[in-house]
Amino acid sequence: MPLVLVSGYPSSGKTTRAIQLKAFFESKIANSPTDARVARLKVHHINDQTLGLSRHVYHTAKAEKDARAEEYSAVKRVLSRDDIVIADGLNYIKGFRYQLYCEAKAVQTPSCVVHIGTPIQKCREINEKLLEDCAVDGGYEKADFENLIFRYEEPNGMTRWDSPLFTVLDEDETPPFDKIWEALVGSDGKVKLVRPNQATVLKPATEQNYLYELDKTTSDILAQIMTYQKDHAGEGGGAVVVADVESQIELPASQMTLPQLQRIRRQFITMNRQHSFSKARMREIFVDYLNDQFRR
Repeated sequence: MPLVLVSGYPSSGKTTRAIQLKAFFESKIANSPTDARVARLKVHHINDQTLGLSRHVYHTAKAEKDARAEEYSAVKRVLSRDDIVIADGLNYIKGFRYQLYCEAKAVQTPSCVVHIGTPIQKCREINEKLLEDCAVDGGYEKADFENLIFRYEEPNGMTRWDSPLFTVLDEDETPPFDKIWEALVGSDGKVKLVRPNQATVLKPATEQNYLYELDKTTSDILAQIMTYQKDHAGEGGGAVVVADVESQIELPASQMTLPQLQRIRRQFITMNRQHSFSKARMREIFVDYLNDQFRR
């Protein structure tokens, strides 16, 4: 199940490019009747509109978080070896792209990121025109638009979760179809295999052991944060390094209290109680979750 993550500024033309990709994939599949593996492929296009989400979900942090969770669940539901999924959302948080990358890797399938490189001013002009058209729900409120632009984390092809990265400029008539197909499916219809690693393939573990490790790992990370803040009292901000995790914890300007951190930790445990992450992956995902919460 190749996964295509479309990312870009609001009103940058992501859905237009996603529809172009969907049409190309469907044409490629229809023209390969003799290749049984390719002929079985189905294409899914998932975005706010297909999920029935309004642009107003980006007006509050909770509604946006719920919308992001809905996109994540929708993508995960159709993960299979016989589907191509085009995740056409803002996908502007690198931690969220990393989560979807891990889901694709867990089922041993390729993924790529298509970055829509429309300039900010052009996006702003498009958004204003969409807001003027009351017949469509295509524009973002001005405050929400500027906030999303400010928070956008541009994909970086040097990181494994944003690679391979294809950038589509505003003046490009179409995305690089053949290169994307080659990256996802391979030559002559031969499906590319992704080798799992420790972060995505788990050893069998009992539910009791998993919950114990989840509780202990998250508690240890909170203890590191509290120790760092105690050692840097009055400074605000800072970065906490967690062993075996590539990303650092980027602390907010105002110091976090233990009750605040415990609340975030309880939310994380509740959300992931039914999953079975390896200990290394627990740390990575909890660090990403903390950074996401701290940016709110």
